[in-house]
Amino acid sequence: MVDVVSAFGHFDPLPLPETDATVSVGELISDRLHRILVQRIVTGVLKPGQRIDPGAIAAEFGISRAPVRDALKRIEFERLIETKARSGTFVTQPTIDDVHEVCQLRRAMEWMAIGLATPVMPEALLRDLREEALAAQVAADAGEYAPFFRADARLHRSIVAASGNARLVGVQVSFDPYISWLRVLGATGVHRLSASCRQHLAILDAMMRRDRAAAQAALVVHLEAVEQATVEDLQQCVPPASHAVPGRPGPDA
Repeated sequence: MVDVVSAFGHFDPLPLPETDATVSVGELISDRLHRILVQRIVTGVLKPGQRIDPGAIAAEFGISRAPVRDALKRIEFERLIETKARSGTFVTQPTIDDVHEVCQLRRAMEWMAIGLATPVMPEALLRDLREEALAAQVAADAGEYAPFFRADARLHRSIVAASGNARLVGVQVSFDPYISWLRVLGATGVHRLSASCRQHLAILDAMMRRDRAAAQAALVVHLEAVEQATVEDLQQCVPPASHAVPGRPGPDA
């Protein structure tokens, strides 16, 4: 199993974005806190089912509860946390149904994006992404996983950005934190990371040939493999009849 926290290394809180006269300090604190908490969830510092204490977060960062509430609302919209009546707020425990739904949406969105991006993505960017994928494969084979996670995220984001479709970009941004989480949950062995690297190369090679159909087909192969890997990992701890992780009722409950 990949030690996700070790793979990402020591977490360094992200810097505040550059300011302008129209952005309030409160908004900036909320944005930064959102990024920090999402990173903690995605890397496994905050684990599925773990309770979130807004007061403790406010005390940790020396801030009021208002930006904490704002950040948690955004994270709940991204479905990384959930609030239960009279119980509190907890890191979401993903189900197999969640994986299928997110992967179906991602497959449809990225299939469209790569079709638009393949004819127009700059050659220099494609070559740079390919070199990064090769380096990530070498690193993964040597037991270093952070380069893979960076290369994987950059490849998929670059494809959607190159589509030139602002609405596709907006859709990706809206569920990218959840995708990042599933990306980690589904990458639990060196053999899977290596296979994903090879699939990335197949995608990039097709794009460099400007073969739209081949690029779309390679992308589908890759995303179906990601879906299968993530489901297999969750099935290790999910009762087959319920499709629910421990501590959360299944769809028929």
